[in-house]
Amino acid sequence: MRRKRNLAVLLAVLAGLLGIVGLGQTAHAESRARLATGLHISDGRLLEGNGNDFVMRGVNHAHTWYPGETQSLADIKALGANTVRVVLSNGHRWTKNSAEDVAAIVAQCKANRLICVLEVHDTTGYGEESAAASLDQAADYWIGLKSVLAGEENYVIINIGNEPWGNTNPAGWTDPTVAAVKKLRAAGFQHTIMVDAPNWGQDWQGVMRANARTVYDADSTGNLIFSIHMYSVYDTAQEITDYLNAFVTARLPILIGEFGGPPDQYGDPDENTMMATAQQLKLGYLAWSWSGNTDPILDMTTDFDPNKLTDWGKRVFNGPNGIAETSREATVFGGGSGGDTQAPTTPGTPAASAVTATSATLTWPAATDNVGVTAYDVVRVSGGTETRVATSTGTTATVTGLTANTSYTFAVYARDAAGNRSARSATVGVTTQQGGGSGGACSVGYRVVGDWGSGFQGEISIRNTGSAAINGWTLGFSFANGQTITNMWGGTPQQSGAAVTVTPAAYTATIPAAGSVTVGFTANRGSTNSAPTAFTLSGSACATG
Repeated sequence: MRRKRNLAVLLAVLAGLLGIVGLGQTAHAESRARLATGLHISDGRLLEGNGNDFVMRGVNHAHTWYPGETQSLADIKALGANTVRVVLSNGHRWTKNSAEDVAAIVAQCKANRLICVLEVHDTTGYGEESAAASLDQAADYWIGLKSVLAGEENYVIINIGNEPWGNTNPAGWTDPTVAAVKKLRAAGFQHTIMVDAPNWGQDWQGVMRANARTVYDADSTGNLIFSIHMYSVYDTAQEITDYLNAFVTARLPILIGEFGGPPDQYGDPDENTMMATAQQLKLGYLAWSWSGNTDPILDMTTDFDPNKLTDWGKRVFNGPNGIAETSREATVFGGGSGGDTQAPTTPGTPAASAVTATSATLTWPAATDNVGVTAYDVVRVSGGTETRVATSTGTTATVTGLTANTSYTFAVYARDAAGNRSARSATVGVTTQQGGGSGGACSVGYRVVGDWGSGFQGEISIRNTGSAAINGWTLGFSFANGQTITNMWGGTPQQSGAAVTVTPAAYTATIPAAGSVTVGFTANRGSTNSAPTAFTLSGSACATG
């Protein structure tokens, strides 16, 4: 469902990002009155009505195209998100979401203790996309919804229009953005307003960056936040940190309103730097997207099923600086600083059953909490380290992908909606049965994604063709023509001459039965670039193709 960037983005990115005019203004209008009704902006930060800092951690959900997938909000929350950005339509390109439907979405967000960012998607690529709606038309849609949005300032942020300008004359973005903000304020909206950048949201020509102060100062309330979308334009750490730090230095509020990680035909976004920098600067991020993309490379779940997280979903929710690790619930729901600070009690000692060569089922006595336990995290304990291996909303979980005839130690934590976590339970030891393994039934696909003569970008897809999950693996293969890997994502390479071994990243370590993970890399090459012909996984030969 996502219109991605055309080739001009990549050809001009260096000139655009290196040549843009800096914000250059650190002074800001402290004397201007700020409306502090609900979520609001102060000194470049998004705050709740009670003054607590709020950092968005969440995902995008394509409600307007999949109106029946309302369970998704509960599933997104269960995985730890504190915010969801909901795709809506004003009827210009897709079926209009009615006031009743929007009111129901807001109610569902609140019931699931999620802050709700509502956006009109019809504006995508205006000026280049002939079917796109204007920001003025989007503003009229919001005004038509005022009756269901008024009073929801604690829970709702209004994102006027998604990626509201294409690559054609992006300088034309500024005046319509100012006009749309003023139109909503004149209509009496007190909500925090979010504005997306031009260049299909990526601002590779720096128009939003150069004009952010002008747009911000046009808002009579000061409750406005900028949204940058980071895809293949942002494939280096320098580009990402420079852009975000420019806004922070100028005390202008910003978040990453959409971002992707998997490489596509335009390049490979550096999602690790995006997430790490957002965490360092305490900025929000909202990953694209839960499920249902025309190109499923950006789906976080398969068929909206939270039990079928893709590699991308695992990265966003459970990887370093991910949602599970960094999200804190809004205090308006009674959680976090100034609200619920009481951790659940310690769960009882887990007991193991149904132990096989590759799996074990753990069951434990429930913990209690003053508000309510929302989930349990099962961890594998090894010396002084812990690795989360399963999450459950109940008091049982099956850990898969284990190695045969191997001893493991497991324990359990309880956590509540506010992110408070209990002390660790007592441990249980488990020894798997003979006869299993983590390799064997596998197939490997290898392809060259791009080639520039002296180097190339490759992709390796590892498929589990067995009936049990693979948890932890080592991929082995050899190059035939002296190729040398220079960078890799999704795994860590070691190369000795032609021989290469790859161990997984945290978010690719588990390959579910009938599932797959993808590892990408760049490499140097000579005049010939033959593909490897044989692969092993944990010592066992894999099929190819």
